[in-house]
Amino acid sequence: MARVVSLVPSVTETLVALGSPPVGCTRFCDQPGIPSVGGTKNPDVEAIERLSPHSVIVNDEENRIEDVEAIEHLGIHTVSVSPHSIDDAGAAVARIAETAGVLAPEGFEGTTWKQWVEGQRVPAPVATAFVAVWARPWMSLNADTYGASLLQVLGLENVCARATVRYPEVKLTEIQSLGPEVVVLPSEPYPFREQHVPKVSEAFPNARVVLAEGRDLFWWGIRTPQAMRRLRTFFADALTG
Repeated sequence: MARVVSLVPSVTETLVALGSPPVGCTRFCDQPGIPSVGGTKNPDVEAIERLSPHSVIVNDEENRIEDVEAIEHLGIHTVSVSPHSIDDAGAAVARIAETAGVLAPEGFEGTTWKQWVEGQRVPAPVATAFVAVWARPWMSLNADTYGASLLQVLGLENVCARATVRYPEVKLTEIQSLGPEVVVLPSEPYPFREQHVPKVSEAFPNARVVLAEGRDLFWWGIRTPQAMRRLRTFFADALTG
């Protein structure tokens, strides 16, 4: 197996599940048994070099180009794995496995994966949704993101889908005018909790406000099939309960 450093929480989780844990990861990867090399946005490049990895896996959302270039300047190979939709997640797992020198799990192959995704797809929208990924300032996500793609498969129509940037800053008054039927408050990247629900419910009196598991929404990779099943059940209960 290859020596890999992961600067992406989804990648770290996938490598561990594949039986090839990275030799280093970020403190946000939630893997206390693996040496930390700093954060996703400020990795310790010298610490990475000391680990002598064959490859460092990065992502266009999690990591800054200047940090990637600093790693490459040391002669360390970088691999970018950056799915923008659930359709891309199967190939992402295969790329991670290839980089680690292990076999990809069954079901993540190209045609098989795409067939599985289509089998999960709800044939028609069940609700319009505003997904808050941050507060102070409020931010959401457009259609060119894994999280929005996953929700779209589940039948939730993203009211910010046409935003010109992937993670737009928004004003709640603007979102109110779009009339979302459900407001999704994920547990990460912003730590939305029960105390946030009353304020958001006040801003959206005609919407159902739900707290969702952020990792299932935004951590792609080995968890995607089970995350999809959990979220399908969660939203079915949340929208009918």
